[in-house]
Amino acid sequence: MMKQRNTRHKAFDPDPDAPQRCCDMPDCTEPAGYRAPRSRDTLNQYFWFCLPHVREYNSRWDYYKGMNPGQIEAHLRADVSWERPSWAFGQSAARPKHTLFNEEDVLDPFNILNRSRQARAEQYRRNATPRAPAELREHLAILGLNWPLTLTDAKARYRDLARKYHPDRNNGDRQAEERLKDINISYTIVKAHLDA
Repeated sequence: MMKQRNTRHKAFDPDPDAPQRCCDMPDCTEPAGYRAPRSRDTLNQYFWFCLPHVREYNSRWDYYKGMNPGQIEAHLRADVSWERPSWAFGQSAARPKHTLFNEEDVLDPFNILNRSRQARAEQYRRNATPRAPAELREHLAILGLNWPLTLTDAKARYRDLARKYHPDRNNGDRQAEERLKDINISYTIVKAHLDA
């Protein structure tokens, strides 16, 4: 005679740790081999049923029965982190949420934070420094001056350049003479702008 093969999966076999008792369903005398939780609050306490009654129980089981949608959502969110406390990235339970990040609390052996702080300060200085009017930029470059400047600074720089490029000091050099003409024109324009 040929032995019939059992096609049922092992997961449907009775629990090997099942107590030797009858099914918890009233008026059932079958052996109880399958467990089912009593409620969502006591998941470690079980009813013990026979296979037909555990199937019936499981078909009616609703874990979220009696909960409103908000409670269900909160429960699902807590399950994402295995019901452990969590907080926003960059926060900790010990540090309040309103505390701002302090760069001084970070160990920075390569001075990366200080370099970025210096770069931000330089960018601020560049943006905060007013730019010279467009009509003066070329003349300030000829005089070698930076904006903003005072009339006293312009006069002092003009005197230095006039002495340096004066024809008497350069033995009548034509290039020095042309350079002095450009310096005179630029100084006149810058002085007129500063006097106004």
